[in-house]
Amino acid sequence: MALSQVQRDKIKIVLTKKMENKLRKYGRETTCMPFLARLIQDNEKIAAYSFIHSLATSLGMSIYEDVSVIIASGNSQEAFRNYGVGGIISMQQKGVISKIINELREGKRKANIAQEIKEVLGASSEGGKFQKSGNIADFYMKKNNKEFFFEIKTVKPNIDIFEKSKTKLLEWIARKRSSVKVFLAFPYNPYHPQPYSRFTEVGMMDHPNDFLIGEEYWNFIGGENTFSQLLEVFDAVGKEFKQCLSQKFKKIAREKIDIY
Repeated sequence: MALSQVQRDKIKIVLTKKMENKLRKYGRETTCMPFLARLIQDNEKIAAYSFIHSLATSLGMSIYEDVSVIIASGNSQEAFRNYGVGGIISMQQKGVISKIINELREGKRKANIAQEIKEVLGASSEGGKFQKSGNIADFYMKKNNKEFFFEIKTVKPNIDIFEKSKTKLLEWIARKRSSVKVFLAFPYNPYHPQPYSRFTEVGMMDHPNDFLIGEEYWNFIGGENTFSQLLEVFDAVGKEFKQCLSQKFKKIAREKIDIY
């Protein structure tokens, strides 16, 4: 399924507003970088680095959540970001989840989301209580009457993030008390064209059954070729802002950054 022109336009509007806002409001917070300034010997490159780092931080994962909703809305019944999962979790369910996570971390079992779901659903929900922590899914969609819940994370997380995300996915199963689809998703693969490989992930996730990376994720929610078409939209917006960015870097570079 190709992105429609309406979807492309909506994504472009989201990206354009983000860029315009950053260009309008950005002001260098760090005015003194004595070591980096002496090593790089190029204020404009330092200015570019400073701006890009700020842009990446301000965009965070929210841009991917917004774009996910636009894409999924074209072929699903419902699509939301920051979706409240709801439901309750019992002590027995939490105990089962904790046992699974510990065994995965210690290498006593191999990640198998289907088996893990079976164990979580086998635990009693009696005495369960609402738990605010972990209640929000970054992105949710309902397609063909099936529910899909996603945790979207930065592409190079540490082991703690993988453990927390895996725990959250299993807790969503407990909350819903049904075999809904749950995924940890990364917006891109930083190691492309090589397969995603990060020591912190080893043994924790069951790729691609509960872990989608880059092209896998975008094509999963939008259909074949969604990823390549999405890159085209980003590229088009980038070309439109290329001159504005260059001017911004020059302006920032004129500000003194080394007072030593």
